[in-house]
Order: sequence, then C-alpha cells, then structure tokens
Amino acid sequence: MTSTTQNNYIGFEVLFNHASIGILVADSDNAILMANPFLLNQFGYTKEEITGASIDSLLSCQDGERMALRKDGSRFPVEVNQGEHETPGGVLTIIYVMDISDRKNSELTQQQLTQQKKEVAIKEGTLKKINSILNSVWSNAGAMIIVINKEGYIKWFNPAAERILGYKASEVIDIYTPMMLHDKEEVALRAEEFSRQLQQVVEPGMETLTIKAKLNLHNEYEWLYVRKDGTSLPVSLTVSAIRESGEITGYIGIAIDLTRIKQAESELRVALETERELNELKSRFVSLASHEFRTPLSAILSSVYLVSKYEAVEDAPKRGKHIQRIISSVNMLTDILNDFLSVGKIEEGKIQVRHSLFDAGKHIGTIISEMDGLKKSAQQIYYAHHGNAQAHLDPTLLKHIVMNLVSNAIKFSPEGAIISIRTQCSDSAFQLSVRDKGIGISEEDRLHLFERFFRSQHVANIQGTGLGLHIVAKYAELMNGSVSCNSTLDQGTEFLVSLPFPKN
Repeated sequence: MTSTTQNNYIGFEVLFNHASIGILVADSDNAILMANPFLLNQFGYTKEEITGASIDSLLSCQDGERMALRKDGSRFPVEVNQGEHETPGGVLTIIYVMDISDRKNSELTQQQLTQQKKEVAIKEGTLKKINSILNSVWSNAGAMIIVINKEGYIKWFNPAAERILGYKASEVIDIYTPMMLHDKEEVALRAEEFSRQLQQVVEPGMETLTIKAKLNLHNEYEWLYVRKDGTSLPVSLTVSAIRESGEITGYIGIAIDLTRIKQAESELRVALETERELNELKSRFVSLASHEFRTPLSAILSSVYLVSKYEAVEDAPKRGKHIQRIISSVNMLTDILNDFLSVGKIEEGKIQVRHSLFDAGKHIGTIISEMDGLKKSAQQIYYAHHGNAQAHLDPTLLKHIVMNLVSNAIKFSPEGAIISIRTQCSDSAFQLSVRDKGIGISEEDRLHLFERFFRSQHVANIQGTGLGLHIVAKYAELMNGSVSCNSTLDQGTEFLVSLPFPKN
C-alpha cells in the first residue's frame, strides 16, 4: 500500500467510523455492503442484520419526501446524497443519510445524538476492497467534508469542498482553520447563543464551531459558508469529535449545500401566499355575490311578476317602467361580474397591454356618452380635452379606468350634481382628472382606497363590490402609470390618473 493510499485510508476510516451522519455502501443491485456505526445506531440494526438488505427497505418516498424506516417500524424524514464509484468488482453506490427531523419540525425537542464508536475488525483479505470503497466515499461524496486536528487546522479537504467552495486542498491544509469559511458576525452571534444555552462563556471562533461536539451534544446547525470568490451559500453543518482512547484528536465537519432547498422553500412560500390570496378572492366573491346579487335579482323577480299583471294596452307605461328596471338590474349584475372577472385576470397575470395610437378626446367622449344612461336626475357631465389629440396607450384598459371613475362619480354624487372630466395629452404622457361634488372620502379611508374589496363605512348603504378602484390602480400600473386621490368629506373627490407613453 502506497503512502498516499495509506493516508487516504486513514482519512476515510476516520470519516466512516466517526461521522455523525449515516453512510451506506451498496452494490449495483442495491444490496447493502457496508453501513457506518452512526447509521446502524440510527436505524437500530446490527451490522449482520443490515448487510445484504435492500436500500429500498430502509429508504422510501412518502408524499414527495424521502423517509427512512427504522428496525422498530418508526419513520423519520431524511436528506439523501449519493455518488457512484466503479471498482474492479462492479459499480458501488455511496449514500449519505442525514436525519432532518429537527429541520422539518422545529417544535420537536432536538434529539440528542450520541456518537458511538465501534472498532471494525477487518480481515487482511478484505482490506484492499474496503480501502477502495472508502476512497470512493471521500472522492465522490456530494457533501463537503473537512477534518481538522485538535488545534483546529485543516488536515483533509475533500473534492466536493474543493468544487463547491473554490479552494484547492493544497491551499488550505495545514494553513487555515475552518473559520476562513465563516462569517465573523454570524459566528459571534452563535457564540452568544451557545453561551446562554450552555451557561458558560463560549469564545467566538473555533470554540464556537466545536464546543458542542466536544461536550457530546447535538451539533447540527445552519451556517453561511463564504466561498473563495466572496459569494456565500447556506449549509447544514454537522460537527463531530474524533476520539481515540477517550481523548479528542480532532473534529470532522460534514456540510451539505442548502441552496436549492432554500430556493424551493422560498418558491413554496410564494405559491402558498398566492393560493391564500386566490382562496380569499373566492371567499369574498361568494360573500359579496350572495349580498350584491340579492338586490338586483329581487328587483328582476318583482318586475317580471308585475309585468305579467299589466296586460292591458293602457298599462304599457307601467310595463315599460318595469322592463327598464329589469334592464338596469341586469346591467348591475353584469358590472359586478365584470369586476370579478377583471380582478381574476389581473391576479392570474392574464391582462396584456396593447398600445396603439388613437384620438384621446374622441375616445373619452364616446365612453362618457355610453354612460349617459347611468346619470341621476339632473346630473351633468362636463368634459374638456387639452393638448395633443393623439394618445399612445391601451384604449381598452383606459376605457375601463374611465368607466370605473365616472360611474363612481355618478354613484356617490347627489341628483343635480356636476361632474367635471378633463384630459390632456403631452408628447410623453396622458393625464386624466375626474372631479365630483359627492360625499367625499376621509383621510383614513384614502390609505386603503385601492385595496381589493375595500369599502368605506360611509358608503355601506350604496351598491358596490369594492373592486372598481383596485382595478383602476392595477390597470394604471400595467401601463406604468399612477393614480392619486384628493378629497374632502361632504365636498367632493378628484381622481388624477397619469399614464406615460411608451418611449419607443
């Protein structure tokens, strides 16, 4: 056996026997050839019981998560990393099994892991094969493995650590301690935490990294590692003491990159928040629909009943009145449904902005004319356009904005009120002002005015969904614009919409 091979074997043997992480070695048929003492203790098997067993009998997938099965039938969640190594005897699979119960359930009491040391009696005839297996573990493991002496200097630095952290082993061995990989502020904070837990002073530095392993306490924590290029990555680091004849001779640290896990957790949080918002939208729709639909449906039902009673020719005016009432109620239902459909499309990102050139004054004038039938008795709408004739916007989204603001002005203004609408086009932007002399909006309510479903307590007796201004704000946002509001209670309100034209 060469000197290099002998050194590697010593390193591999230390790793295999002293790591506080489960290690399995299996053949190409998934039959287990070797299991380290930590895994035997973790699963409750003896070496004889587990040798030859199938990996599938220990590890499985349940609800999309990796689960491990102990001898007593209990299950626990695990994180698995594996690599393959070709040997003259066939392809070997090296599997790291990390118990992530604490990470999955922070409410459970952290399990105190005890490290048991077992001497492995290796026959002379199998020494070469075992050395090859351990060499494969060291070289092909996906986890970063660093072994230090009792003074803290790095003695072994595996290929995964080189690849992930950017250092060559020759750059760090016998030169640096693992503190080179840690953020000093994070270590200082963790030292304070350990000092409180252990009720003793823990100095920031190597003592912070090794104190719990030294005391035989559970020592798996999340840290930020700093790469050679200065970038950082989250890792789950397990540190264990290496003991010979009861004396600590060094420490072994096994770190697993958590970057993808953290990214997945972030994506899951976003997905859950989106789902929560959609569920809220559905719940509010059901609640509002049951309330807002009741009035127009009742009006339609009563009007249909009365129309059926007015059969005589002289009853034509009465029939006309109730038919108009039915039409008005149907339009009200249509507006409510359109609001919900618009919000649904906005939430799903299905609204596309399609810019085109059009005559702004004519476009707004047509919209106002279409809304003439909504005006209350003696209400008047004054409209004036200033500046350039051409606007470069999405005319459909602009129409929705104008209709929502004007319908609100009509709805919340008394009979005989004047509603003033003003538009202006410059070379780079479009401005819209809708001013009424209605009930006004309090300063407190203006803080929530554009929130979905918000309705002021001052308008509780007026029909509405609380979606119109939310839609206005979202449509303006889609066109890179903004909406603002100036209002005084009982004096009126002015909404100002500013929409820039595309630069191209």
